[in-house]
Amino acid sequence: MSDLLTLNKDERGVATLTLNRPEVHNAFNAELIAELSAAFDQLLEREARALVLTGAGHSFSAGADLNWMRAMAEGSEADNRADARALAAMLRKLDRLPCPTIARVNGAAFGGGVGLISCCDLAVGVDSARFGLTEVRLGLAPATIAPFVMNKIGRGAARRYMLTGERFGADTALSIGLLAECTDIDGLDRAVDRLLEQLLAGGPHAQGHVKELIRLVANHQGPADELDLQTSELIAALRVSREGQEGLSAFLEKRKPGWTS
Repeated sequence: MSDLLTLNKDERGVATLTLNRPEVHNAFNAELIAELSAAFDQLLEREARALVLTGAGHSFSAGADLNWMRAMAEGSEADNRADARALAAMLRKLDRLPCPTIARVNGAAFGGGVGLISCCDLAVGVDSARFGLTEVRLGLAPATIAPFVMNKIGRGAARRYMLTGERFGADTALSIGLLAECTDIDGLDRAVDRLLEQLLAGGPHAQGHVKELIRLVANHQGPADELDLQTSELIAALRVSREGQEGLSAFLEKRKPGWTS
C-alpha cells in the first residue's frame, strides 16, 4: 500500500480504506485507480467483515485529477480505452465485494467520486457535501461509472443530473438514493457506527449471498420459474450451511449467534 491510500482493519474485521490525496481533493489518477484495485483484491482475500470507504481531508473525491485528464487528452484512443477499462474494472471489484460496504462521505464528490459511492451498499454523507456528474460540461460522458450510478439513483435522476451536469446538495443526494443517511460532520462517525452495528449482526456468508441475490433478481430476464428455482436452491443451501445452522440454533435457543461474539 502506497501513500495514496491507507487501509486499516479493526478487531471486528471492519476495514477502513481512505483515499489519501487531500491536496487534490482525493482525485483519481492512474496510480490511485491501480492502488484501489489492489486494495479490493486484498480485502477479498482477507475476508473483511465490512468496508468503510472515505477520503482524507475535507473532500470525499473530486473525480478525475487534472494532470491525469491532461495526459488522457493527449493520449491515443487506445490509451484512453485501456485507462477507462482499468477504472471500470476497479469499480466492478468494489461493487462485487461480498462484504457489506459503506461510503463515509466526508465532503464533496464529483464524477468518479459519485461512482465510488454508487458502488457501495450504503452511503452516509455530511449535510454540507456537494455532488455532481459534471462530465457533459467538459464535452464528455460519465460512461464507466454509469452502470453503477444508474443502479443507485435510477434512470430519472440519471437523466437529469448526467445531462445537466448541475451540482446538487446532500438533501437531494438523500432523496434520489445516492445517500442512505445524512448528518452533520460531528455525527458522521456515529451514523457509520450505527450502520456497522446493524450489519455486524448479520451472518457474513449470508450477506455475501444476499448481495449476489439482489444482482440475480435485478438482472434476471429469463422465465419466472427459472428464477424461482435459483432462489429456492439458495435458501435450501443456506439453511443447511454451517452459518445457517448456527443462526437458526441461536434463534431457537434465545442466544446470540457465534459471528457476533
